[in-house]
Amino acid sequence: MGLIPAGSTQSYLDMDGGRVRVLRSTATPADSLRRPLLLLHGGGTDNAAISWYQVFEPWGTDREVIAIDLPGFGSTEGIQPVGGAPEMADFVARAAKRLGIVPCIVVGVSMGGDVALNLALRHPDLVVALVLIAPGGLIPVIHNRFLQLSAWLAAQLPDWLLIPLAQLASRRIDLAIRAVVKDPATMPPEVLAEFAREARRPGAGLGYARYNQASLGPFSMRNNLLPAVGRITAPALFFHGQDDPIVDPEGSRRASEVMPDAQLVMVPDCGHWAQLEARDRFLSEVRGFLEKQS
Repeated sequence: MGLIPAGSTQSYLDMDGGRVRVLRSTATPADSLRRPLLLLHGGGTDNAAISWYQVFEPWGTDREVIAIDLPGFGSTEGIQPVGGAPEMADFVARAAKRLGIVPCIVVGVSMGGDVALNLALRHPDLVVALVLIAPGGLIPVIHNRFLQLSAWLAAQLPDWLLIPLAQLASRRIDLAIRAVVKDPATMPPEVLAEFAREARRPGAGLGYARYNQASLGPFSMRNNLLPAVGRITAPALFFHGQDDPIVDPEGSRRASEVMPDAQLVMVPDCGHWAQLEARDRFLSEVRGFLEKQS
């Protein structure tokens, strides 16, 4: 059995010929009329328990909190990865309706932030507000043209080579974590153990591979939403580590400037997993943001 965060319980949703793992808060919300939170994890060898390990207890007292493992990740089984962020957003919309939690406040990190933005664009009636931690989908190119082409070429490798290489890289937990966070000491040991377990899971990396194949072009990003995010009217909070080595904070800055109701919190001395690395600041900022929402 995988990690189950404190303050949550695990169940499964039968869907698309398989089953989706669902983590749901166990506390009874003080106000049952408040909109639920739907949490979307990141890519790589992430899953719902890793990204959201520390939020079920503090958030569950105010409102219902639900996180799912996307197809190709965690303990979701029997459902093939659906592809890029737009396809994932459509999948999440169907899952949210099945779970009876629409409309909701959507919280996404990294790849999950890309999915959340697509959800707001494609299914605006489902999204009351957005919390976006280092979201993907907001840059035109990865640093420079050479890195862009290199990343695209790597994504074209056949599965029989791509997946073992990705799993091998993830199994060097010390190196993998240092490539993501500013200070590995900020990571809870339970999260590190789950990260290692997820990296060893058969098929680990396939969901992220499909996302990258859909998102990466040889000369630019295919998932760049900067020209479109100005149409998102839902209130949004961007929370981004200033020293993020994975997703350029410039994307969050530019998006927050063009969206009609968005604010940006840039966190110093913080890497990509800002919700884990700067937990107290994250919880404080999100609580203040949520108090303004329904």
